[in-house]
Amino acid sequence: MRRAMLRGQPLAVQIRWMIKRDMPEVLAIEQASFDTPWTEEDFLNALRQRNCIGMVAETHEQLVGFIVYELQKSQMVMLNLAVHPQFRRRGIGRQLVERLISKLTQQRRDKITLEVRERNLPAQLFFKALGFHAVRVLREYYPDTGEDAYVMQYHLPEPSSQEQSRAA
Repeated sequence: MRRAMLRGQPLAVQIRWMIKRDMPEVLAIEQASFDTPWTEEDFLNALRQRNCIGMVAETHEQLVGFIVYELQKSQMVMLNLAVHPQFRRRGIGRQLVERLISKLTQQRRDKITLEVRERNLPAQLFFKALGFHAVRVLREYYPDTGEDAYVMQYHLPEPSSQEQSRAA
């Protein structure tokens, strides 16, 4: 009952690097969030890559969300993002994505790219509200359903001319 009353109120979380002992909770969130969830092997294969990073959001020592992303030469690619169903609509996903956005720089990586299922309108609207835009369609991208994917991107805003002259 108390949790239902709290739903919808913003929840501050601590965001930290994902570690091996987080995997059972990460897998539980993943399975509660997706029809075709990643397996433990999928997570381990991704996170074993030198350029792949996982972060978790926790509150009161409970894991409530996670994000997995890949560092590429000029961009970051978001591979997976989920928030525990009981903690959704409380700003946790936003905090995870904003943490990723805060890692962008004009000199190195200036955009974030992700794919979202054509049918996943809530995710599309969530990312649009954070400044992402659909840039192309990948036809029959998802092998489990043959569904299309939208490629969405966030571009770091160009510095204004005033900021550029101050930096010079």
